[in-house]
Amino acid sequence: MATESSRRSEYPRRWFALFIVLTAMFMNQLDVTIVNVALPYIQRDLGAGISLQQWILAGFALAFALLLVTGGRLGDITGRKRVFLIGVAGFTAASAAAGLAQSGEMMAAARVTQGVFAALMVPQVLSVIQVMFQPPERIKAMGLLGVVVPFASITGPVAGALLTAGPGWRWIFWVNVPIGVLAFVGAARLVPESKSDRPLRLDLTGVLLLGLASIMLMYPLVQGHELGWPAWTLVSMVVSLPVFAAFGLHQLRREGSPLVPPALFRNRSFVAGSVLMALVFSGIMSYLIVLVWDFQVAHGWSPLRMALTGLGWTIGLGLTASIAVRYGAVAGRRLIGAGLVVMAAGMVALIVVLRHYGGATDSWQVFACLLGAGMGSGLVVPILVDLVLAGVPARDAGAGSGVANATIQLGTAVGVAMVGAIFFSLVGTGPRDPMVWASATWRTLLYNAGVFLLAVLLVPLLPRRTRTHDAPAEARPAGAS
Repeated sequence: MATESSRRSEYPRRWFALFIVLTAMFMNQLDVTIVNVALPYIQRDLGAGISLQQWILAGFALAFALLLVTGGRLGDITGRKRVFLIGVAGFTAASAAAGLAQSGEMMAAARVTQGVFAALMVPQVLSVIQVMFQPPERIKAMGLLGVVVPFASITGPVAGALLTAGPGWRWIFWVNVPIGVLAFVGAARLVPESKSDRPLRLDLTGVLLLGLASIMLMYPLVQGHELGWPAWTLVSMVVSLPVFAAFGLHQLRREGSPLVPPALFRNRSFVAGSVLMALVFSGIMSYLIVLVWDFQVAHGWSPLRMALTGLGWTIGLGLTASIAVRYGAVAGRRLIGAGLVVMAAGMVALIVVLRHYGGATDSWQVFACLLGAGMGSGLVVPILVDLVLAGVPARDAGAGSGVANATIQLGTAVGVAMVGAIFFSLVGTGPRDPMVWASATWRTLLYNAGVFLLAVLLVPLLPRRTRTHDAPAEARPAGAS
């Protein structure tokens, strides 16, 4: 393996290249959160129904989740820089198309397309960092990545509110175009090409089985309310479970290049951690849309007021994230457990406030509850993936990272679909009644509090502390020694 000094001479512009790939990561993460506060205006202008609103959010996350592992594998096979450039170009074009959408269907299709190309773009970022940097520089590079993601999460809702109130909601997508062009040109010039040293093939059967199972679960969740929950929707969700099982069995039996190395299925801490991640992110990424439906749609809050209120969670995360990063290597599991309890407590406090005050709830009350829950998430989010991967052998760390990220995105999509199904089953199909919507909000948020508490039960199965091993050898550039 190349020494640190040789790596400096091999990639003298590595910090500029890092800025470029982090710009692409910022663009992707911005798009995860920027849509929330603009959704009522998109719905109004495009005439999108309830299910299409959910597809605009969940469609991105679902496509991202389905293809994230595949995107990482394609980078390993054909070249990470090449796949990264394809992802950036496609994501930028899909963003422009979303800004030009003339119907809810066009918007949902553009969002799904964004998710597809994001799944090609994002997995390459970690691999490129592993290629260009050796410890201790890699720790600094990963630290910058850890700053970019929450900063984009903070920027997203506020930028969405300001753009929606100013030039209009279409600019929340068009803003990606100059960012995407910068990332593409910079990556083409500065990012080194690399791929796996091992001969790999794409597991098409695995891709199809995973995609089929996910669609069988997600489509009924999103469309069921509008369709009146016909019997086939329930059957589809039930049958998705054995299809997921068939995917796992196929991965265990496949020879050569499975999407998921069989060793990961046999790793108890990784399996438990994956379930925990899905639960946690299904709650984290879905609560805000319920608040948007209640306060913006039913009670007339402005996008900026909603965005600033929602910042409570992100600010809380920022206040405690350094604690997790500093002590994760010695007390990771305890930090995760404590953080989940605090997240659940903050969500329960919000439920109590909403149940008591209803539509008269003030911004500062919601902000305070989200601040508390966010402080809990600051103990969890920065180290959760690293902790789950701590029990994974170094040779499987790359694949484990891809599976972990896919699990997070699938959990996000399921969370958005679940809260949508719960919320709109409670408000019914009659005229919009602010009192009914306020009641439905706190009842729906019981799901979010519940998944945080359920995740606590899995904490004892996690490794005690975050990983300290080096990157897998296959993260090196082709031909590196």
